[in-house]
Amino acid sequence: MIETLNRDCFCVSLDPDALRRAIEADPAARGLHRLIEERCPHLFAALPVFVSRRHADAMAGVIRAVESVAALPAYREAALQWAPVIARFDPGTAGAFMGYDFHLGADGPRLIEINTNAGGALLNTILARAQRACCEKIESFVTGPVPAADLERTYFDMFKAEWQSAGRSGLPKRIAIVDDAPEQQFLYPEFLLFAQLFHRFGVRAAVLDPTELSFEGGVLRDARGPIDLVYNRLTDFSLKAPTHAALRDAYLARAAVVTPHPRAHAIYADKRNLSLLTDAARLRSWGVDETTLDRLLRGIARTEMVNAPESDRMWAARRGLFFKPATGYGSKAAYRGDKLTRRVWTEILDGQYVAQELVPPGVRRTGPESGMKSDVRNYVYAGQVQLLAARIYQGQTTNFRTAGGGFAPVLMTPAPGGARRPPAAFGSRLDVAVAD
Repeated sequence: MIETLNRDCFCVSLDPDALRRAIEADPAARGLHRLIEERCPHLFAALPVFVSRRHADAMAGVIRAVESVAALPAYREAALQWAPVIARFDPGTAGAFMGYDFHLGADGPRLIEINTNAGGALLNTILARAQRACCEKIESFVTGPVPAADLERTYFDMFKAEWQSAGRSGLPKRIAIVDDAPEQQFLYPEFLLFAQLFHRFGVRAAVLDPTELSFEGGVLRDARGPIDLVYNRLTDFSLKAPTHAALRDAYLARAAVVTPHPRAHAIYADKRNLSLLTDAARLRSWGVDETTLDRLLRGIARTEMVNAPESDRMWAARRGLFFKPATGYGSKAAYRGDKLTRRVWTEILDGQYVAQELVPPGVRRTGPESGMKSDVRNYVYAGQVQLLAARIYQGQTTNFRTAGGGFAPVLMTPAPGGARRPPAAFGSRLDVAVAD
């Protein structure tokens, strides 16, 4: 059924007016929809991606398996061997918005990447509300284990959980959403949406460049005052850039809660870690049980380190491999093996790369004679899946540059008994926005 829907169903489509209303539901967001259209016109796909309940459960099972291994001291020590020194600092928090990216094929889902500052969750929540369907059966589909109406509360509770895990009480008074030159970032509209979300729950928020921060007298602040929590959207995962010194010093001094943080990236998102998670002998030596081991080996694209002693073998096998920089992001400097030149191969050998088994992406038909590639992202906190979303694209990697492509809702049949509700919310929602 699911394969048929992805091939032949064009009756569920994006309602542009509903999308605009959903984005600008808060009066403070007036004009934001126009900004999205101008800045990133191919951000939202016209059609959803259908995923079977079996595949959704399989992805959740792989995520649980990864989380169980990542909690092992032996795994953590191995992952920290190639991590920057700052990753050994443990802030005591899980890290917000983990992203587990899967390709779905005939043999089931295969994990290809883990990210620690996965963007798009709030945009995809709004997108799911803007879909329209022509039949009741499709309208009964759901977007994830948390009901769509509860997702914003779930996201806020995630940040509150980070705050409390760091030993704080109550709520942070002020949150900063931080990225380099944020107004120039592709997902800047989402930064603004998060600021509004925090406002709606009674917490002041601002979108800031890290150069606007200072750390003096044990307090992280900007020109308007102290900052208690930082939603970190930087791609400097170890906070090593000189312009990030204030944020780094405040993080290490526990003066502000920073999430996600360098340790989370080192434990989960460094692509070399996938070589640990697909090494059967090493996993067994750590005492991983056979059920978890089987789930990892079946559910993760096999990954190994690129090194000179294995270079001839890897070059010969390159057509079945995908090469990625160990600490890369956004598919930058990543290469399909069948596209490699000798010059690029030399650069790969000189750098820090992994070779990953080539797992074809899914296919979403966008018309009777046309189709595009797709992958599925699980937005996860502390091992629990919050939302599933897809990216539809053409070319080698997701790029948000193809007409008809972009973020797409994932639709799947409800679990028996209906969608699982999230844990009880902390506190009560405030209806009045608090201006920063």
